[in-house]
Amino acid sequence: MRKKLFVLALFVCAGVSLFAQETAEALGFSLDVVWLFIGAILVFIMQAGFALVETGLTRAKNATNITMKNVMDFCFGAIVYWAIGWGLMYGKDALGGLIGSDQFFHSPMGLDMESGNFYKSWFFQVVFAATAATIVSGAMAERTQFRSYLIYTCFISAFIYPISGHWIWNADGWLAQLGFHDFAGSTVVHSVGGWAALMGAVVLGPRLGKYVKGADGKISVKAFPGHNIPYAALGVLLLFFGWFGFNGASTGIATVGGGGIWSGLNIARVCVTTTLAAAAGAVAAMIFSWLWFKKPDASMTLNGLLAGLVGITAPCAVVSPGAAIAIGLIAGVLVVLSVEFFDKVVKVDDPVGAVSVHGICGVFGTIAVGIWGDAAGDGVSGLLHGGGFDQLGKQLIGIVSVGAWALITSFILFTVIKLIFGLRVSPKEELVGLDLSEHKSEAYSGFQIFSNM
Repeated sequence: MRKKLFVLALFVCAGVSLFAQETAEALGFSLDVVWLFIGAILVFIMQAGFALVETGLTRAKNATNITMKNVMDFCFGAIVYWAIGWGLMYGKDALGGLIGSDQFFHSPMGLDMESGNFYKSWFFQVVFAATAATIVSGAMAERTQFRSYLIYTCFISAFIYPISGHWIWNADGWLAQLGFHDFAGSTVVHSVGGWAALMGAVVLGPRLGKYVKGADGKISVKAFPGHNIPYAALGVLLLFFGWFGFNGASTGIATVGGGGIWSGLNIARVCVTTTLAAAAGAVAAMIFSWLWFKKPDASMTLNGLLAGLVGITAPCAVVSPGAAIAIGLIAGVLVVLSVEFFDKVVKVDDPVGAVSVHGICGVFGTIAVGIWGDAAGDGVSGLLHGGGFDQLGKQLIGIVSVGAWALITSFILFTVIKLIFGLRVSPKEELVGLDLSEHKSEAYSGFQIFSNM
């Protein structure tokens, strides 16, 4: 009798143990799903941040157009990323790490673990694709045909962003295999968007009256101040808020998982480094602009905060808090220098500084991994932590490769759109403002808008 009871007890204990293990796995999966969804929602809020920043830093007569672009680039982008972009980025690798080859129009209908993994991953990734696309809006503001902008949005979300993203964030991508590290997207998202913004601004040309040639042959640069700095500040704060999802949820999980930088235990570290770099970027940009322009420039300070965020995005999981402050300080100064360089020297008209914030500081953030990276257990050791030039070299290869891809493909895309559909509105439409000429809708109906051009 005792033997039977003992055997029965063993069976019960084994059953309870198995049930507990399965329950723990299911609970862990659920926590991971919830964390990724929270992160994705935070990143989605960044669309509102971009809309407010770009609206505030441009003229009142184009506010509706800016808003429409930031709404619709997500809507069009989400559909084409589901249909094509996801497969190119995360599908089965083909051509030696260059491109994904399946999962197009992928839509499992079950509620099993496999379907759940797809849903949570796709939802998190689509908001990153939207970020890359919307970066371009600011650099091409106030003179772009709305129709042509939507065509561009579809192409970057379906092809340009996913293919280079495959190289880095697909485990079989050639840069991932090389050891290139970009935790949350300084290169994957921000540099791609920044380089596309540069090509868009170059092919499009400057706004009317931006660069005026005088009788002496010298070209003067006219400033077009933004019409609503409080909007821009609110937008930057929304972006700052969303960045905790952008960087923090890039751990991929909320639970302990396999440990290292891809563990839920690293979320706190990522959020701390993100906060410190952003704060340092704003402080550095404010002080530097104060010294240079004799006044603390509001728009430069706001862009400095964003520069710190972009700069810390790649190294946020592999650097110390002190290194994060150093990265933010450098990014804050760099963005001021870069904005002035493109505006005054190269004479590329970028109304909101998108190229400098996302392109230049995205490059710097990627390089920062090779300098301050300190995660030997995860294969990342920078120059200052005994890694020599190995990681730095890998980072530079990735920067050049992705930069060349984004610049060349974007230039071709904008040139083709310009030749076939037209890229720029007419001079009359630009002077009237895109709210009326493109949408027949004023952002500030009933108010008289005084334009400085």
